[in-house]
Amino acid sequence: MTANPLLETLIPLVADLSRELDDGERYRRLLAALRQLFPCDAVALLRLDGEVLVPLAVEGLSPDTLGRRFRVSEHPRLAALLEHAGPTRFAADCGLPDPYDGLVEGLHGHLEVHDCLGCPLYLDEQLWGLLTLDSLDPASFGRFQLDNLEAFASLAAATVKVSERISGLAQRVEAERQLTELYKQALQRPRELVGQSAALRKLQEEIRLVGDSPLTVLITGETGVGKELVAEAIHAASPRAQRPLVSINCAALPDALVESELFGHVRGAFSGAMSERSGKFELANGGSLFLDEVGELPLAIQAKLLRVLQSGQLQRVGSDREHRVDVRVIAATNRDLAAEVRAGRFRADLYHRLSVYPLPVPPLRERGRDVLLLAGYFLEENRARLGLRSLRLSTEAQKALLGHDWPGNVRELEHLIGRAAIKALARHGERPRILSLEAQDLDLPTAEALRSVDEGLAPAEPLPAGVELRSAVDAFQRRLIEQCLARHQGKWADAARELGIDRANLSRLAKRLGLR
Repeated sequence: MTANPLLETLIPLVADLSRELDDGERYRRLLAALRQLFPCDAVALLRLDGEVLVPLAVEGLSPDTLGRRFRVSEHPRLAALLEHAGPTRFAADCGLPDPYDGLVEGLHGHLEVHDCLGCPLYLDEQLWGLLTLDSLDPASFGRFQLDNLEAFASLAAATVKVSERISGLAQRVEAERQLTELYKQALQRPRELVGQSAALRKLQEEIRLVGDSPLTVLITGETGVGKELVAEAIHAASPRAQRPLVSINCAALPDALVESELFGHVRGAFSGAMSERSGKFELANGGSLFLDEVGELPLAIQAKLLRVLQSGQLQRVGSDREHRVDVRVIAATNRDLAAEVRAGRFRADLYHRLSVYPLPVPPLRERGRDVLLLAGYFLEENRARLGLRSLRLSTEAQKALLGHDWPGNVRELEHLIGRAAIKALARHGERPRILSLEAQDLDLPTAEALRSVDEGLAPAEPLPAGVELRSAVDAFQRRLIEQCLARHQGKWADAARELGIDRANLSRLAKRLGLR
């Protein structure tokens, strides 16, 4: 290691990082030490996860950076840093796009000239990730030798290794890597639970706890909170992770087809059954079955589902032959199933069989600044999709996101970022180098607009005293759907789009409310 007085003063500081700290604080202190050695405007620690670099800690960059996922193939500077075993410094006039253009905190516009430096980190001779440094001063790093950064990188690697030993991160990283591979195969893109809030950390801890057990899990939460992602994470954390996770949306199927989809059928069982077919339970044998919107199942199917859960045996539609399956069931609903049981719309015995381990997913409004990390994740997705060099949020746009109540949760945020990027791009005659999303691009309702909507949907007459919450909610939903249909001349597809729900779900809801 190169002798350097300043570096030697940092060694005790970095060594202090081995004591009891959570990962986030340990990495933040590591970057603070790095900035003492290399004064600069922004630093980042990124972990390599397959083909993607995941930011674990940043200083001097916008908060949404932590939610971004930098695909190496789309960022030539990051690829160059990973390819070189030691530190790399890019010339100020380097033509390669910088992944942090427009993301330096407090900076507006372009990074016209800057100094960029980076170094890969290795754990046990295996490439683990990157340290990156950016400065607006093109000569900021000129007086330092690159071997100083290499020496610091070895200290950083030791810190990361200590962190992994203390928190068990190594095992989680491997589980996340396997989960990412499953996502790539099934969805053509990796998906993950993004955030750092206390509410999300609690959820992740429960996922790890129940994932390693054989218990049936009932995931509850509002529409759009990410219940399917939670189910995927539970499966990935289970001993069944190498076996299939099969999903079915119970609300998206006509009643006549639900039984066939779940349990399969034999040839001639019904009109159109031209051949024998396995159901979702048999396809998931040895693995997990995710029953999304389980509260929408007809009562007749609920009885047959209960039998499979109790005995592990099923019969295909039209057959007397028994099939035995070994399946872990993970169910999800946005309904209050206990209330549905009291109303006679859901079997009590099935409810208790499904809710062995109830797992509520917090709404986005309870996750604080996670909204900015999630926005960063979706910004990076849209940047790649639109072929932009940089896509960022203005300060006012960040404030608007933090001030919104998010009734549609993460799904609403995902769609909003996609729309806003297209709107912002349309404002420019030529494709900009850095595209900033402004508050007006987000088109979030103002407080005045929300009051108008609330007044417009208020009941025409006061509700009588003693009315049950469920009845009040049903009355509100009935009026909302009726008004929406009236605006669209009775077109259910258009009404479903405005209401932001699946057409089949709207049809089922309308049927339950007596509108169809």
